[in-house]
Amino acid sequence: MEDNNFEKKNIYSKIVKAGRRTYFFDVKETKAGDYYLTITESKRVFEDENSPPSYKKHKIFLYKEDFNEFKDVLSETTKFIIDEKGEEVISDTHKKDYTPASKEDKKEDSTDKNKFTDVEFDDI
Repeated sequence: MEDNNFEKKNIYSKIVKAGRRTYFFDVKETKAGDYYLTITESKRVFEDENSPPSYKKHKIFLYKEDFNEFKDVLSETTKFIIDEKGEEVISDTHKKDYTPASKEDKKEDSTDKNKFTDVEFDDI
């Protein structure tokens, strides 16, 4: 008979906060007394501006027999991304360079259709 009263307690935890996302790295214990890792991504989601946020969670269970391969592939793929695109986050670059248009600019842009240039497909 299975012990339904077994509680998976956290042995060790680390948290990484990253904007709207939070990552939880939790070491838990199996019924047999061995440890495994759960990685949980919790993302804050707003249905609309008047409602309180809700959270979407995605969880990965990682067992010791998979640690080396997982670690190797994670290292390889993160290295590939850094080598190809560098460490700077592109969205941060766009954010710091972005200056919102004033209401006057928006009004002017939307009313003056002569500011646009006709472009032929062959020009592209």
